[in-house]
Amino acid sequence: MTSRAYYSELIEEFVGESSDQILGVLSRRSSFAVEGTQRDAWVEQIRILKRILAPYRRRGKVYFEYSVPRLGKRIDVIAVIDHVVFVLEFKVGESEFSSSAIDQVWDYALDLKNFHETSHDKPVAPILVATRAESGATVVAAAHDDIVLRPILVASDDLSVAIEQVLALCDGPIISPSVWERGRYYPTPTIVEAAMALYGGHAVAEISRNDASAINLSRTSESVAEVIRSAKENSRKAICFVTGVPGAGKTLVGLNIATKHIDKDSELYSVFLSGNGPLVDILREALARDRVSREVATGRKMKKGTAVSEVKAFIQNVHHFRDDCLQDMARPPVEHVAIFDEAQRAWNLEQTAAFMSRKKGRADFKLSEPEFLISCLDRHQDWAVVVCLVGGGQEINTGEAGIGEWIQSLQRSFPEWRIHISPQLHDEEYGAGAVMREIADRPGVHLNEHLHLAVSMRSFRAEHVSALVKHLLDRDADAARAMLARVQDRYPIVVTRSLQKAKSWLKQQARGSERFGMVVSSQAQRLRPHAIDVRSPMDPIHWFLDGKHDVRSSFYLEDVATEFHVQGLELDWACVVWDADFRYGHDGWLHRSFVGSKWNKINLPHRQTFLKNAYRVLLTRARQGMVIVVPEGDIEDPTRAPSFYDPTFDYLSSIGFSQS
Repeated sequence: MTSRAYYSELIEEFVGESSDQILGVLSRRSSFAVEGTQRDAWVEQIRILKRILAPYRRRGKVYFEYSVPRLGKRIDVIAVIDHVVFVLEFKVGESEFSSSAIDQVWDYALDLKNFHETSHDKPVAPILVATRAESGATVVAAAHDDIVLRPILVASDDLSVAIEQVLALCDGPIISPSVWERGRYYPTPTIVEAAMALYGGHAVAEISRNDASAINLSRTSESVAEVIRSAKENSRKAICFVTGVPGAGKTLVGLNIATKHIDKDSELYSVFLSGNGPLVDILREALARDRVSREVATGRKMKKGTAVSEVKAFIQNVHHFRDDCLQDMARPPVEHVAIFDEAQRAWNLEQTAAFMSRKKGRADFKLSEPEFLISCLDRHQDWAVVVCLVGGGQEINTGEAGIGEWIQSLQRSFPEWRIHISPQLHDEEYGAGAVMREIADRPGVHLNEHLHLAVSMRSFRAEHVSALVKHLLDRDADAARAMLARVQDRYPIVVTRSLQKAKSWLKQQARGSERFGMVVSSQAQRLRPHAIDVRSPMDPIHWFLDGKHDVRSSFYLEDVATEFHVQGLELDWACVVWDADFRYGHDGWLHRSFVGSKWNKINLPHRQTFLKNAYRVLLTRARQGMVIVVPEGDIEDPTRAPSFYDPTFDYLSSIGFSQS
C-alpha cells in the first residue's frame, strides 16, 4: 500500500531517518512541482511528528500524503499506532480551527471507515493540528457507533496528550500495519465526486467498488469501450444500451468514457449529453470549481470562465447538441461517440414535433428525439457509436419515450446499426419484454450481460434500498418488510409526522461535510403551511454544491428540491416530505394534482406512472439513510384532511420503518 502514500515507514525508521531524506522522498513522489509553502509545511510536520511519535517507535507506522481518490485529495498524515488509526490534518501557521478544516479531517476519517477494507472495524481518530494555536485542555469525545471519533482539535504541543487519551479510550486488537495497508479501497463516490475524480485523471477502478457483492463497473466500461473500438476498426455504426437500477453507476460509466476521450483531435473524441438541465449545470460548475482549485494548489492561476469553457466541451445539454445538428441537416457532428445520459427521458414523436413546430418553426418535423439523435451520428460516412444510459422506471415527465422508442427508431430507420444490449432486462420498468421481442429476429444484435447494472451502489451502506423502494411502491408489503430487514441495520429509515423532528434527525445523523436536504414531489402543493413551496425558485447549483454557511444550500433546510432537480444526483441524508398527491388507498395508489383550490384525480395512466416514478426518484436519493415525513393534515383545511395522509403513514409504519 506504499503507493497510496508519498512516504510510508515504520515509526522507528521515521524517527531515525533524517528530515532531509524524508523531504526528498516526498518531493520526488509528488505529482506536481513542490512549491515553497508545501515544502515548509512538510518540514514542520516532520519536525513535530519526530518528537511526538518517538515514544511509539516500536508501535506502528506513519504515512505521509495518503491518497483519497474519492475526494480527490491526500491526507496529510496517517499514523497507525497500537489499535487505532489516527488521521492527522495539519494547518501550519494557523491559530484557529475553521469549520471547513474540521469537516475536512472528519471527511477523511469517514472515508477510511466507510471505504477502506481494513479500517471498517478499527477505531479511527481524526485530529486537527493548528500549529500556532494556544496550548489548552484536550477534549476527546466518545466515538460514534461506527467507532469514528469526533474531530479532536489540538495545538502542536498537545498532540501527544490527544494520542494517549485516544489510545486509552478506545479498545481493540493491535493493528498490523502491513495487513492494514494491504486493505482494498472500495469507494462509492457521489456522481459529482466521481466526475471530479475522472476529470482529474483517476480511473474508474480507483473510485468504484469492485467487491464480489457489487457490480464491477470496470467490466461495464470495458464492454462499452470494446464496442467503440470495434466500430472504429471495422467502420461500423453501433448503439449500446447500458441499463440499471437507480444509483447503479450508469452515469459513472458514461463519464468514464467521455473523460477517456476528451481530446478533440482524437478520432475517439466523445461527448457526454444529458437532457437533465440541473445535472449538466451542477457537473459543469463542480468540475470548473475543482479545476480552478487544483490549478491554484499547483501554483498556477486559472480563470473560472476558462475552466467552464473547457468543461462545456465534453458535458453538454442534449438539446443544445440537437439544435446544433439542426443548423445543417447534412453535416455530421465533430464527435463520433455520443453518450446520452438518462436516455429514457428523450422525447417521443408527439412531444418532439410539437416542440419543433412551436419553438423552431419546423411544422414538418416528423422524427422522435431518439430517431433524430441517431440520425445525427448516422451522418458520419465511416463509423459512429451511440451509448444510451437508461434507467428503469424513471420517466417523470410528459413525452418521455423510454427505451422502447430508441429500439423502434432503429427498427424503422437504421437497419444497418448494430445493437448491444443486456439479456437480463426483465422488469416492467423498462417495458423490456416488448423491447426484446422487437429485436428478436434482427441481425446484428449482441447480448452482453455486463451492460445491465442490477445492484445500486448509491448507498454504500445498503445495496438493496432500490429494491426496497420498488416493493414499497408496488404495494408488496411482505417483500418490502423482508428487504427492510436486510438494510435497516446499516441504512436507517425513519417515518414521522413532524417536519421539525425530521430536520433535527438529519442534523444529528450528518457528520463532516455529509450533505443533507429536503426533497418533495413537484405535485406536492399543499405543503405551504410547513413553509415548503415547490413553486418557489431554487438554484440547484447552490443547493447541491454550496456549503453549510450559504442560505441557498441544501444544508439550511429552507429550499426544497423536486424529482426534476435531484434525478441523477444524490444526498448523503434525505428528508422526503410526502404530500397528498400520492396517497395510499385500499385498492391502489390514489393519484392527485392540485389545481386552483382542490385536488383533482389524475386519470391518464402515463401521468399516474410519472407520479409513481417521481416518488421512486425521491426515495432513492439518499446514500446513508432517510427520514420520511407524512404530515398529520388539518381537520379545518379540506385540502389537507387527515384522511389524505393517515393511510400512507399507516402503510409505511406497517412495513416496519422506525417512528420518530
